[in-house]
Amino acid sequence: MIFLFAAASHPLPLWFAAAAAAATPSPDANAGALAPSSPDGFTTLWNVLVSGGVFMIPLAALLFIGTLLVMIYFLTLRRGNVVTRRYLDTAEALLRKRDYLGLLAVSNRHSEAVAQVTQRALDFATKNPQVTMETLREVAETEAVRQATMLNSRISYLADVGTIAPMVGLLGTVSGMIKSFSSLANDIATSKPMTLASGVSEALVCTASGLVVGILAFAFYAYFRGRVGRLIADLEAAATQVMALLAMYYQTAGSSASAGSARRREREPVALEDEF
Repeated sequence: MIFLFAAASHPLPLWFAAAAAAATPSPDANAGALAPSSPDGFTTLWNVLVSGGVFMIPLAALLFIGTLLVMIYFLTLRRGNVVTRRYLDTAEALLRKRDYLGLLAVSNRHSEAVAQVTQRALDFATKNPQVTMETLREVAETEAVRQATMLNSRISYLADVGTIAPMVGLLGTVSGMIKSFSSLANDIATSKPMTLASGVSEALVCTASGLVVGILAFAFYAYFRGRVGRLIADLEAAATQVMALLAMYYQTAGSSASAGSARRREREPVALEDEF
């Protein structure tokens, strides 16, 4: 009797308690709601990339080109392709013997950059026997500058990839925003937030992908630029060493030849006097 009287006199608190009990889910119900219905419910990386739209194709091509360039540079930008100790020792031995034609033949067989510099200088000297040492230095310096420019131009392609990739991502961003707002203006029956979210998602994926490709390309470009700088310094040192040896023995040969001709000129008047 007392309980019924209390329930009749205070119906509102009991109603709230019943509603709260009905609204509170059980642990089993929560587990069933949180569990995914199928693996397709998860957002994978591939789905994110595909949602970037058609501009992900040129970005993937730029990523492939950048990866290929990095692998090529790791294999080719080495000190052995610029200067080797073996070639320097051979060049020094041949210069001491004043075997310029032998050094020219050895330089033709080697593919190092310093061999190309020596070959260009010796080839010019053999075709112009009266050339001075200053002219030979200018020829060698010109060839060394050409080799250094070739090394720098090779890694510039990686910088081009790093520059183009963010631009392509920005173009995809603009395309996604245009698509989003066009759908928002034209589709009246479709839910506008969902339509807007699809275009914005495409735009942001393109932007992020372009930035990732560009940052990676510029990071490797900075690394290879430092390596090329060290290789150019090694090339300059080796070319200077070869040209110094060439100048030393070239001047020695020239001075001995001039001394021999002077001695011949001194003996000629004596021979003429004897004849008279």
